[in-house]
Amino acid sequence: MADETRTIMMAPAADPAPLGLAAFALTTFLLSAANAGWMGSASGDAWLGFAFAYGGLGQVLAGMWEFRNRNVFGATAFTTYGGFWIGLGLWALLVAPAAGAKAGKDVAWILLAFAIFNTYMLFWSTMVSGAVFAVFLTLEATEIILFIGNFAANTNIVKFGGYVGILTALCAWYASAAGVGNGVSGRTILPVGQPLVKAAAAAEPAARA
Repeated sequence: MADETRTIMMAPAADPAPLGLAAFALTTFLLSAANAGWMGSASGDAWLGFAFAYGGLGQVLAGMWEFRNRNVFGATAFTTYGGFWIGLGLWALLVAPAAGAKAGKDVAWILLAFAIFNTYMLFWSTMVSGAVFAVFLTLEATEIILFIGNFAANTNIVKFGGYVGILTALCAWYASAAGVGNGVSGRTILPVGQPLVKAAAAAEPAARA
């Protein structure tokens, strides 16, 4: 019997980007509010549990679904920043207590490393949408300000970075809300803006003889 070749068509998963953006936004907001000095009557560690359960796990799951949807940008961004939150949470629990005065320098090196990653993702975000570009632009500013502030041990710079981080969270929440609202309604309720740079169209497959 001749071998039969079957093509199995699988429906794409629902858009995971609103989940990933919301998870990033909430965790970023909690940590940034602490950096900005808004949590004077709280412990300042409200972000820690959510770094694992939401900012970490939620974004890693969103990244895996983006792989399923063949979205290399979303998969790379969400999985990387999910790993960022999980890694930062582990560092805060396992390393920071023994680091003492050097803890701030650790944070600075972590943020510098992620600022390098975020720089090229910022360039590629210009091909996604205006809202996503705004997230990566404000995040770039947040990371740069915070690693400078932590290297210099300057609380005022870190505080300013906290305010910029809050702006980053608001941009991410807006992009998430737009993804949910526009997806549910089937029309544009919250505009996300056109890409700043138009991506090249996919090449057509060569015709067979």
